[in-house]
Amino acid sequence: MWKGRFKEQTAELLQQYSESISFDWRLWRHDIEGSIAHSAALEAAGLLSADERASIVAGLREIGGEIERGDFQFKRELEDIHMNIESELTRRIGDPGAKLHTARSRNDQVALDLRLYLRAESDAIVERLAAIQRELVALGSRHSEVIIPGYTHLQRAQPVYFAHHLLAYVEMFQRDVERVVDCRKRINVLPLGSGAIAGSTILLDRELVAQLLDFPAITQNSMDAVSDRDFAVELLSALALVAMHLSRLSEDVILWASSEFKFITISDAFTTGSSLMPQKKNPDVAELTRGKAGRVYGNLVSLLTTLKGLPMTYNRDMQEDKEPVFDSIDTIKAALAVFAAMLGGIRANPENCAAAVGDPNLLATDLADYLVNHGVPFRKAHEVIGKAVALCAERRCELTELSLADYQALSPAFEADLFEMLTVENSMAARRAIGAPSPQNVAFQLNRWSSRLGNEN
Repeated sequence: MWKGRFKEQTAELLQQYSESISFDWRLWRHDIEGSIAHSAALEAAGLLSADERASIVAGLREIGGEIERGDFQFKRELEDIHMNIESELTRRIGDPGAKLHTARSRNDQVALDLRLYLRAESDAIVERLAAIQRELVALGSRHSEVIIPGYTHLQRAQPVYFAHHLLAYVEMFQRDVERVVDCRKRINVLPLGSGAIAGSTILLDRELVAQLLDFPAITQNSMDAVSDRDFAVELLSALALVAMHLSRLSEDVILWASSEFKFITISDAFTTGSSLMPQKKNPDVAELTRGKAGRVYGNLVSLLTTLKGLPMTYNRDMQEDKEPVFDSIDTIKAALAVFAAMLGGIRANPENCAAAVGDPNLLATDLADYLVNHGVPFRKAHEVIGKAVALCAERRCELTELSLADYQALSPAFEADLFEMLTVENSMAARRAIGAPSPQNVAFQLNRWSSRLGNEN
């Protein structure tokens, strides 16, 4: 493509080092889509005849069909997806193919391809986030009566509905959806027409191209359009948060499925065994997902580091943007899909959950609230209940086993009705504030999310 300036053939070692076709081939669909729109602008400007444009479009679609079928032979010496397609097009149709790159640079071409690709992948990721939300809501609905201990510092804290715990992740993933959707707005801007750095003296109708490619906005500075990848960084940042939420959910699943907890059972289809220990049933989906969060974080840092010291405008360093972007998208899409499928086969173990939530210490805060409602300042109430817990530890008994006299010795504010506070059912029923896990609140949220996400159940 630059043979007019150079007298020597590019070294084979450099070809191996600089090629990107081994990974940017996946942009083929977007490259062809962009070239078809660009040919329309060339025709509108009188630079292509109707017949020439028809030949270009037919040739591009023919090449696209071959790529889709796996019949197209990519050539490393042509470096990237853009030159592989253009070179083959020109070989097939002659001069019209050679006219296609008029008023266009690979700089604005790749910026366009990447934006088209990320726009499509953003939509796909939003769909997969909705799918995992649906599975979380369905799992909660199947076990709407199950109560488990909620934890802080991985110590039993207060009782919550199992569904309430799952709905926390539904909320997290909804924020992920909103971030990806918001990021898509900044992805969805047309860069084509910016040229290599300063546009072109050949005036093309960028608004026509934007309309054909369904871009609601057009870049306003040619240097910015070809030199930045902040839209890709933003998406990788959003995906890093998705990975973090998946990793936290993975940790909960791993703990709940352990022999120590036994709150849930994962289906055999989404677990593995041990090559040595025949009794093992391992939560590999959750473990792998937890582990893959690290590579998604790494991809974000990689792209930020690539971009941080670049002078204006395009530099070849920016070829390094694609692999981390592709890898994060592939990783997150796969993780969301397999995790959603795994959730569909999980069942809760109500007996084990009930045994764990039967720990009366989980109701210690309820007892403190009881004293507050009887006029005791909270800090004093906290101290009184702390002494009650210490007394139980000393006697090796439970809070429910202390007598009224024991409680009244700690605070005269206690009355006989205090024992009504020492049941999980009463504790849950009292948590009626917005966002709290009362039975009515949890049922409302399950129904709300089922309706919003289109759950069939």
